[in-house]
Amino acid sequence: MSSEMYERMRSNPKFHLLVARRGRFAWTLAITVLAVFYGFVMLVAFNPGALGVPVADGSPLTVGVALGLFMFVFFWILTALYVRRANGEFDALTADVVKDARDRAAQEAARKAGSVAQRTLGALLLLAAPALALAGPAVDGIAEKQPLNVHAIGMFLAFVALTMGITYWASRRTRSTADFYTAGGGITGFQNGLAIAGDYMSAATLLGLTAMTYTQGFDGYMYMIAFFVGWPVILFLMAERLRNLGRFTFADITSYRLDQGKVRTMAAVSSLIVVCFYLIAQMVGAGQLIKLLFGLDYAVAVIAVGTLMMVYVIFGGMIATTWVQIIKAGMLLTGGTLVMVLAMSRFGFSYATLVERATAVHKLGPKLFAPGPLLADPVNAISLGMGLMFGTAGLPHILMRFFTVTNAKEARKSVLYASGFVGYFFNVIFLMGLCAILIVGQDPAFFEGGKLVGGGNMVAMHLAKAVGGNYLLGFLAAVAFATILAVVSGLALAGASAISHDLYARVIKQGKATEQAEMRVSKMATVGLGIVAIGLGILFEKQNVAFMVGLAFGIAAAANFPVLILSMYWKGLTTRGAVAGGYGGLVSAVLFVLLSKSVWVSVLGNAKAIFPYDQPALFAMPVAFLVTFVVSRLDASPRARAEAEAFEDQYVRAQTGFGAATASKH
Repeated sequence: MSSEMYERMRSNPKFHLLVARRGRFAWTLAITVLAVFYGFVMLVAFNPGALGVPVADGSPLTVGVALGLFMFVFFWILTALYVRRANGEFDALTADVVKDARDRAAQEAARKAGSVAQRTLGALLLLAAPALALAGPAVDGIAEKQPLNVHAIGMFLAFVALTMGITYWASRRTRSTADFYTAGGGITGFQNGLAIAGDYMSAATLLGLTAMTYTQGFDGYMYMIAFFVGWPVILFLMAERLRNLGRFTFADITSYRLDQGKVRTMAAVSSLIVVCFYLIAQMVGAGQLIKLLFGLDYAVAVIAVGTLMMVYVIFGGMIATTWVQIIKAGMLLTGGTLVMVLAMSRFGFSYATLVERATAVHKLGPKLFAPGPLLADPVNAISLGMGLMFGTAGLPHILMRFFTVTNAKEARKSVLYASGFVGYFFNVIFLMGLCAILIVGQDPAFFEGGKLVGGGNMVAMHLAKAVGGNYLLGFLAAVAFATILAVVSGLALAGASAISHDLYARVIKQGKATEQAEMRVSKMATVGLGIVAIGLGILFEKQNVAFMVGLAFGIAAAANFPVLILSMYWKGLTTRGAVAGGYGGLVSAVLFVLLSKSVWVSVLGNAKAIFPYDQPALFAMPVAFLVTFVVSRLDASPRARAEAEAFEDQYVRAQTGFGAATASKH
């Protein structure tokens, strides 16, 4: 029945009008974003000095910061324009296409029914003619360990108590796999936007990027821009198709018309590797951070985070995880804004005063607002931009959030709100980092033996204490812990769903698993992931795990994104091509990172790196795309031809959402 409906939609001129208009608009906006961003990256790479000069004589605003601020605002405006037009004109056209197809189906059914009725009546008349002659007419029918922080502990316990209450409430509403994986698809666009922001803004965002701005100035802002720019691209090219084609995991999309077993296995393997590397980095960071903030032992901190993560996911599923992320996002935005406002008040809310004084005291001097050594290599700068942009579009725990909303309209709104919250917060922490140069950097109370107490990542916490005392420090410390819990909960749920939904239900049981069995496996997988995360978190305590986040983004960009985007847009993609390209991207990303300085030298202790660059995306992504393309083109099997034909129905569903999963009723 669906294939017949899709055929009716394909034959409708309005469908082709919809595809043409939306395609032109989306690709124009996406190319604009990419051109502006990579033009900026080229400036950073090849003419960094131009970005450090003032936009006008005597202006405190440098060209680099002005361009960065312009991109945050401009890209968000483009996002808003797309959402406005899509939710109006494109949705109206889509509704017309679906209505016309249903009307045609009803007319065809009526004609068939009428034809059958006529033939039946004729036969009855022939059989009953003698009786009718006597009886007359008939009637018709119907149709670093610090002292115990009491304020931080108290606020954190209040947060845990609140989220435990939410988990209990969520557990009573989690009755099916749809509830467990996607909160029944009933989350609104605004709620999901906050949850996505909560999932995306990790402790590394708050602490790491504030510290990077404090030490490197403009380099920190460049990282923030690169983290942000993936969101408009996700909206223009992916958000609607993700919601219309997927149900629980992104493997639902990549395997939609391909071999379920092979493609889901590949997607699950890459998802689990991304989740595990990201999870280990978060757990190690959590242990070190909580040891510093709360005065707890490292192992106790890791066990506490892992245990709470398991409780949230096992008992509350996506409903509890979503609300933990929403609350955490609200706390993070509130806490960051409060610290920034109090810090800026020290300078009369004057950016000019802040810039003048920060430049005067910082070791970089005027170069504080120009690209620095972190992005000095053009290849690394370009590769970093690719990894952060396309890696975001391949992170399993981020992609999973698009299945929690009612329809494609809410998916678009999710990105609009999420990008607004993320962009706003990045600019808040940029100002926090600049303020910390003066408020923290010039206060000997925050130093011991010439080094910052607790290490560089404590800059944001020291700033909170300096401007708001122990209460604000306690609140921001609780926010940092909440941030970690929200992120690891999302990661654990994404990993568990890859095991239970993709591997167990679809590959091992071939779609015949009961919902109860699938949920049971998912909860067991969550426990397994939690135990592994705790164990590896404790094991890696003294290791440099910074490369793991880069590796997670690199694998997401090289293994997940190419297969995902090609499965949506390219008719020629085959099972063999998808599997070869996915594994090719995965292996190349891992290999490049292992051979880079961050692992080969810093972790393994070798004298010189074999692969000279830190970021793998520029090299691993082309490998994935090339292998996928070549293997697919060489595949002349009957299955490949059938997969190409099946693309037609997939394409209509991706454009219209007809046949997509709907929200659960509670």
